[in-house]
Amino acid sequence: MVKLSVFNMKNFLQTVNECSGAVNLLHPDGKKENINKQYSLQNELLQKHREHKGCLRLSLDIQAYKDYMRIVYFTLGDC
Repeated sequence: MVKLSVFNMKNFLQTVNECSGAVNLLHPDGKKENINKQYSLQNELLQKHREHKGCLRLSLDIQAYKDYMRIVYFTLGDC
């Protein structure tokens, strides 16, 4: 699991969509939703990002190591 703050949601979602496996969004109630190429969920995240004035905190569960590193590297470069 990784917790991160996303400032550039559009590029973050592009990075997610480049992943080969599931990128699960973890909800406070324990529910998991794969956001990889799930465009309706991604639109909801974009809306929440706007509502939070350009910064959205997310908890993700990423199974594939390469996908995990792709998202971590994106996040480090997005600071």
